[in-house]
Amino acid sequence: MAFELPALPYANTALEPHISAKTLEFHHGKHHNAYVVNLNNLIKDTPLASAPLERIVRETAGDAAKAGVFNNAAQVWNHTFYWKAMKPNGGGAPAGKVAARIDEDFGGYAAFREQFKTAAVTQFGSGWAWLVQDGGRLKIVKTGNADTPIAHGQTPLITCDVWEHAYYLDYQNRRPDYVDIFLDHLVNWDFAAANLG
Repeated sequence: MAFELPALPYANTALEPHISAKTLEFHHGKHHNAYVVNLNNLIKDTPLASAPLERIVRETAGDAAKAGVFNNAAQVWNHTFYWKAMKPNGGGAPAGKVAARIDEDFGGYAAFREQFKTAAVTQFGSGWAWLVQDGGRLKIVKTGNADTPIAHGQTPLITCDVWEHAYYLDYQNRRPDYVDIFLDHLVNWDFAAANLG
């Protein structure tokens, strides 16, 4: 059964003025869709054709012969997760169990925010910054290109896409400004709490 491009969880205009409808049209409608199309073409008539997306990511991770499948499957997964990690009128400090865990594992929201921004800004080239649960603790990790925490046994809570196509139309080369906007106005802490379980 072929994969389909999942709909955004909000309208293309819902994240404005922070992320423009034009960025979402290109990022979701072109980039994310291309990964879906490429993945379907790569797995057609193979044993992976009927496998769930997460299984494809895990089974192809680290296998150079299946790098194309991994890159496209992981990017489909990463982008689907990223859209859910944002919401209109999001951002700011979390509450509830996520806040308690951030206090416990980072020493407070300010320290978390600084470390997350540093990870996102210093990811060389294309990639992702993540808040994950790993071995019972919350950690910040960054991954290059299509790499994803689910390939490493970690549970993602939120992610910020730092590929240039995620922000260049709106912020040009100002990645730090985009990361500030993500943290202050977009991050969906309810989604993080649901992932924390």
